[in-house]
Amino acid sequence: MTTALTRRPGLRGLRASSGRSPLHLLSLAFAAGVVAVALLAPWLAPHDPNAVDLGAALAGPSPEHPLGVDAAGRDTLSRLLLGARTSLLGPLGVVITSTLVGVAVGTAAAWRGGRLDTLLSRGTELVFAFPGVLLAVLVVSVYGEGLLAPVVALGVAYLPYVSRLTRSLVLAERARPHISAYRVQGHSGLQICLRHVLPAIAPVVLAQATINFGYALMDLAGLSFLGLGVPPLTPDWGRMVFDGQTAVQYGYPLSAVLPCLLVVLTVVAFNVVGERWADRVARRDG
Repeated sequence: MTTALTRRPGLRGLRASSGRSPLHLLSLAFAAGVVAVALLAPWLAPHDPNAVDLGAALAGPSPEHPLGVDAAGRDTLSRLLLGARTSLLGPLGVVITSTLVGVAVGTAAAWRGGRLDTLLSRGTELVFAFPGVLLAVLVVSVYGEGLLAPVVALGVAYLPYVSRLTRSLVLAERARPHISAYRVQGHSGLQICLRHVLPAIAPVVLAQATINFGYALMDLAGLSFLGLGVPPLTPDWGRMVFDGQTAVQYGYPLSAVLPCLLVVLTVVAFNVVGERWADRVARRDG
């Protein structure tokens, strides 16, 4: 069975040879920890993330503020914890949008074939040729700041990756003898796809979705760093890097370096987990 199509193959070098490798287990634990923090952030944050105290601006770590405060006097630890929610919610929206639509488009193209296949394939190729971040910048410039516009734009930009993968998987499944038997027995194409084809390809598609999640997080963080993502007061890792530029100039890098480090580690963790999952599916079906 075809394995997942990664957007940046260079990250494959991070994988270890064993399904129980320390890197895989560490990445899985880190990804699970970030998700848990995002869910529990309102109860874990020691301070209001938007509480401004200009008198304490750029203060270093202290018992009250373990990671210091930013240039506006806001607690860095609280903003990191609450920022995990926004930083993960956006990529989740991108993955859900691109996966649902991409699977539907890829399945229809492979199952129906003919002109529909040609039309859908050419359409996704046009989207594929347009840089996703550039599309998101264009959409945000029209609709303004917020999470919805870049999420929708990146969801459309990621759609071709899922669609092309799904098409190749469905074509392989369609050629299997048991699928042909169902067609001879009079089962409709929709029934066969929903009951047999899609469950068979789901592990590979989900592995690709996990990889896409990491890249979507990086793209959205980049947009927030450019001031094109979430509004200024919203805790978000990318926005924190943008806001922390002033602090770095004055020798207080924590408020910018820590969220940047979290973005990098989270992206790597989700990519390692997704690619390991894809490898295990390939070995199982190989």
